Amino acid sequence: MKVLVTGGAGYIGSHTVHQLIAEGHDVVVYDNLSKGHRAAVASAALFVQGDLRDGTLLAEVLQSHQIEAVVHFAADSLVGESMSAPSKYYHNNVVATLALLDTMRECKVGKIVFSSTAAVYGEPEVCPINEELPTQPTNVYGRTKLVIEGMLADFSMAYGLKYVSLRYFNAAGALAGGQIGEDHTPETHLLPLILQTALGQRPAISIYGTDYDTEDGTCIRDYIHVIDLADAHVRALGHLVTGSESRIYNLGSEQGFSVRQVIEQAKAVTGIDFTVNEAPRRAGDPGSLVASSAKIHSELGWQPVYSDLKTIIASAWQWHKSHPEGYDE
Repeated sequence: MKVLVTGGAGYIGSHTVHQLIAEGHDVVVYDNLSKGHRAAVASAALFVQGDLRDGTLLAEVLQSHQIEAVVHFAADSLVGESMSAPSKYYHNNVVATLALLDTMRECKVGKIVFSSTAAVYGEPEVCPINEELPTQPTNVYGRTKLVIEGMLADFSMAYGLKYVSLRYFNAAGALAGGQIGEDHTPETHLLPLILQTALGQRPAISIYGTDYDTEDGTCIRDYIHVIDLADAHVRALGHLVTGSESRIYNLGSEQGFSVRQVIEQAKAVTGIDFTVNEAPRRAGDPGSLVASSAKIHSELGWQPVYSDLKTIIASAWQWHKSHPEGYDE
């Protein structure tokens, strides 16, 4: 297919672009580079620098490249920032997505795979989390993603749009070989912060909360390798190509690892005994979040292949060692 990937120069987007091209799709990356990196898709695909709210440019790209479907990653995603700057998040996530959907409708592009988030569930009382649980996001970032899911459902009902929304948990790891990886500014994700500490770029890694109701007292999270995420997006696209109905799926490894377990495994992989500090809990951090991915297993045949913790950390370590300062741009 001819596929437009919005936010395709970002972390998960660039890995999905790599996977799409490997499976024979023609890909155009559309990114304003506010968070993404041109080097992440340097030789992999056609690249257009632009904003989703630039309807003229977006329509030109959709029409001139005969785009048949969109994979939509472009969004701001920092939970803390979303609470202090909600206007930014509603504009960059919700308003920009509405502009994208309107332009797609204008150009008769009727298929989209949406990068959603498990943050739409908030702090669920049941774990593992399945798609039938109530959506009660506790932060603005999660609320913007849930609003977009509502928009997709409404466009589907009114205009015939077909979509797959993928709600995933903690993306981690990097492409084997270390060509592309995770490079955020500022960095807020646990594994890159740990590996930056191992490289000596940070004096210590902090564990926020050691008194949770978990085996070792630290938070438990479901980590999914970014290549497994990319594969799920490609499968979701294939689902839409067959004319199948719109769907919402969770993506996760269905196993949880504590913060302390991730740190200890990182020490084993890197061979470096870096400094670890303990700090008080952060407000709003649930004790345990683990996904049930049974629905996408049964309907799309998706199975995580690379999402054991050692493989995730080893691939990320390869990237960070070879790119200690991130992308060269």
